[in-house]
Amino acid sequence: MDLKPKSVPIHLSEITSKKDYLSRRDFLKQMGIVTAGAALLAACGTSADEAPAPLATSNLPSDLETDSLSNELTEHESIISYNNYYEFTTDKERVAPLAKDFKSVPWTVEVSGLVNNPKTFNMDEILSQFTIEERIYRMRCVEAWSMVIPWSGFTLASLLEAVEPTPDAKYVRFETVNDPDQMPGMKNGLYPWPYQEGLRLDEALNDLTLLATGLYGEPLPSQNGAPIRLVVPWKYGFKSIKAIVKIELTAEQPSTLWETIAPNEYGFYANVNPDISHPRWSQASERRIGELKRRPTLPFNGYAAEVAHLYEGMNPAKLY
Repeated sequence: MDLKPKSVPIHLSEITSKKDYLSRRDFLKQMGIVTAGAALLAACGTSADEAPAPLATSNLPSDLETDSLSNELTEHESIISYNNYYEFTTDKERVAPLAKDFKSVPWTVEVSGLVNNPKTFNMDEILSQFTIEERIYRMRCVEAWSMVIPWSGFTLASLLEAVEPTPDAKYVRFETVNDPDQMPGMKNGLYPWPYQEGLRLDEALNDLTLLATGLYGEPLPSQNGAPIRLVVPWKYGFKSIKAIVKIELTAEQPSTLWETIAPNEYGFYANVNPDISHPRWSQASERRIGELKRRPTLPFNGYAAEVAHLYEGMNPAKLY
């Protein structure tokens, strides 16, 4: 099977460390340069007056502080303090405190199913065997807020190449850790735990699809999915499963948590499409964390050139 990625890589950048980032930010504050007034949303649609926050700054050269569409990076503090992670809680601003003692060492990821070389990797093997890259990606939540995040990680395609999918493999199924003792949200019984997600194999092999192990030049925080999570930048954020422990190659389309719970609202594909509204709100615009005004949402979250070919001939209404 030809496992060559089917899209060009996104622009790669060297991301500043959090220490350098915060040092420069403190210096700018002392000089009176950092301006207050940007908004950190408390929920989708929150007005700017309800939650003021400082504008983001960083220690990156000006040409490395933006993504491929010249969007500035979201402030580090916002990325690590405003999180959807229902295994801990449905309250975005309480995830980080609840996750601070989450133990992600030791950790293994089992890769199995329709592959020639099934293997269980520990994190040391993952970090040494696969080339870690730093990429700036936009992240669009189905709730209509968004961020621009500097991730560290490696392509899912490189992991799949190592296990050699068989010709019968058509999909990739992901499963998160099942640990209610560490994740109190899993005790509520409202959701079919553990969290499960899936991609079509060609989506998984696309060069944009990343297994992230860090952000802002540091290891991935627990509230952001430590020690390893999926990042699929042209899809809504709920596709990017966190704290992965199992990856399985299958012939049949796998069940996913949100599609199982509410199939009329959350489909298998979850491609960002501003023309298809969520049943309860429009997807035509979004509010970038750290900005006051809404901005138009881009098809495929702005990555159409890299991924639109994957869905040629398919009904866009079925790709939500």
